[in-house]
Amino acid sequence: MAKKVAVLVVNPVNGLGLFQYLETFFENGIPYTTFAVAETTHVKTNSGISLQTDDVIANLKGHESEYDALVFACGDAMPKFGENAGKSYNQDMMAIVKTFDDQQKVIIGHCAAAMLYDGIGVGEGRKVALHPYAKPHVQKVIGTDEKCVIDGNLYTAQTENTLWTLMPEILKVLK
Repeated sequence: MAKKVAVLVVNPVNGLGLFQYLETFFENGIPYTTFAVAETTHVKTNSGISLQTDDVIANLKGHESEYDALVFACGDAMPKFGENAGKSYNQDMMAIVKTFDDQQKVIIGHCAAAMLYDGIGVGEGRKVALHPYAKPHVQKVIGTDEKCVIDGNLYTAQTENTLWTLMPEILKVLK
């Protein structure tokens, strides 16, 4: 039986990355729920397209045990996170990512996801793929120039343009 996935959708989200995850999950019968990392289920892509998620991240907190894997769908995540770091939805996101890691559940992300993991101490000493511009800014994880990397429970891709290289490995672990 396929594993159930919680998909964290930042606001604004990179639509290309998000839709690759969702389409792959849908086409392969992998159940997922989208959670806006925001106060409302209404989010936008970084190109301005409005989206409706299934729920908000506050409602995932305390229900992590209902999911087998977590996806961090990147977007303009780090600049927006910097502007809103103290907001409850960002605090919830960090706690949830940490809980998934503490439970050794699969954590999937691309682009600046590794910066988030690095900042909250997830994946310390493990290799990650991340956006080339983000590489100098990580300290606890080991940034690589690879298109995708799997190290333990962390599945990372360099950018949304290399996410396709990670998808076969994601499917292996989720199906």
